[in-house]
Amino acid sequence: MLQDVAQQVGDQADEALMARVGHGDKAAYRELVDRHLARANRLAYRITNNRSDAEELVQEAFLRVWTTAPRWKVEGALFRTWFSRVLVNLCIDRKRRPGFAPLEAAGDPPDETIGAEARMMQDEEAKAVGAAVAELPERQRAALALCYWDEMSNLEAAEVMSLSVGAVESLLVRARRNLKASLGTALGRQLEDG
Repeated sequence: MLQDVAQQVGDQADEALMARVGHGDKAAYRELVDRHLARANRLAYRITNNRSDAEELVQEAFLRVWTTAPRWKVEGALFRTWFSRVLVNLCIDRKRRPGFAPLEAAGDPPDETIGAEARMMQDEEAKAVGAAVAELPERQRAALALCYWDEMSNLEAAEVMSLSVGAVESLLVRARRNLKASLGTALGRQLEDG
C-alpha cells in the first residue's frame, strides 16, 4: 500500500515535469530522463535483444518526449504509461523492418561493359549509319539531328528550322525511308522504332 502511494506520487511528479518540459524547461527534461532511462533501456533491450538498437530507440523515445511536451495533456494517460507505449511501438516497428543482409549475399555486381565483338559491331553500325546520314539532303539531316540527337520536340525543331510541324514530320519520314533503303531492312527497322 505504501509503495502504491509512493508510485502514485512519483507518477504525478512525472506529469508535472512533463508540463514544465512543454514550456522548454531543460532541467525538468533531464529529471525525466534520469528517472526513466535505466528502465527504458532494459525494456527496449528485452524487446529488441540488441543493445545498440535499444539505446538508439530509447534516444528516439526521449526525443519524442521533448517534441510532444508542448501538446501534452495531463488528463490523458500517465507519463510512464504513455512513454512506455511510445518506446514499445518504436521497438516493434524496428523489429518489423527487414534487417540488413550480409555483404556476401549481395554477390558481385554485373559487368556492364560490352565485349570486344559487340563493341566492333556497334562501331561498324555507327559508321554505316553515319555514312548513310551524310548522304541525306541537308534539311532531312537537320531534322534528324534536332529531333533524334538533340532530343528536341517536333515543334521545337520546326521553330529552329522556320518550318511548320507538319513539314518537319514529313522530313523525318523521308529521312527514315531513305536510311532504311540505304542501310537495309534491319537497321532501317531500328531507325523507325527509334
